[in-house]
Amino acid sequence: MLSSSVMIRRFCSFTVTASSSSAPCTITSNSKKKRLVFLGSPQVSASVLDALFNASAAQDSLFEVTAIVTQPPTRRDRGRKVMPSPVAQHALDRGFPSDLIFTPVKAGEEAFLSNFKALEPELCVTAAYGNILPTKFLNIPSKGTVNIHPSLLPLYRGAAPVQRALQDGVKETGVSLAYTVRKLDAGPVIALERVTVDDQIKAPDLLDLLFALGSKLLIRELPSIFDGSASGRAEEQDDSKATLAPKITPEESWLSFDEDAQVLHNKVLEVQLPGKRAVNAASFWNGLRGQILKK
Repeated sequence: MLSSSVMIRRFCSFTVTASSSSAPCTITSNSKKKRLVFLGSPQVSASVLDALFNASAAQDSLFEVTAIVTQPPTRRDRGRKVMPSPVAQHALDRGFPSDLIFTPVKAGEEAFLSNFKALEPELCVTAAYGNILPTKFLNIPSKGTVNIHPSLLPLYRGAAPVQRALQDGVKETGVSLAYTVRKLDAGPVIALERVTVDDQIKAPDLLDLLFALGSKLLIRELPSIFDGSASGRAEEQDDSKATLAPKITPEESWLSFDEDAQVLHNKVLEVQLPGKRAVNAASFWNGLRGQILKK
């Protein structure tokens, strides 16, 4: 992964021949496959990327993954080493060219947009990318941008749809495949899949399930997205029914045992005491051994 300025030079030399050093980059490709750019960052996004890689490798595939856009490397784990996002790491592990992995701080950076436009993408797919896409970006792909969102839109628009749905104690949720517009998670819905929720499932497990289902929806709908028929039948969302799912704040991770038991249950299946590892509710209860919790 390279900075935008270096990437422009290397990308151009890797894929195109420019008529002069001052001429803008243009793409010349022998492939007849549709050009798809994937945007995502966390591990659940990597599972979607893997599904796209596998589908694109089929002999009758309509598309190829032309480039990947993800969050910049960050310091993670105990060693605080600078590491690429899970999506970037998965792409590198699959042998994807590092020259074609973009890591802009913001998707509106002019150098990035210039480089992105040179790809001549026909479709962008986002899955938990974690960055706002400006109008200048959305205007570039000829077939638009579609997003895998883990809720039944227009319900739970925002950064934490799964956590908020479980917190509210919903009995049903799902995943939506929708076109991306400038307004948050408000684009026309191409397809959705419903899922029944029990009172034992954890947010990470539900998130994995929904993105797995979303990957299948995406692969199924790609032909209609590329031929344009999906945009004609996609259903506009009813904004009057929209609910918001803002990011979970650190303050919300604290529990008040003055709250109703059902509220506490919906907020956690795991509890972590200071200096201890996270455990499920049953283990936490067993570990009390008759002790009294103090506020």
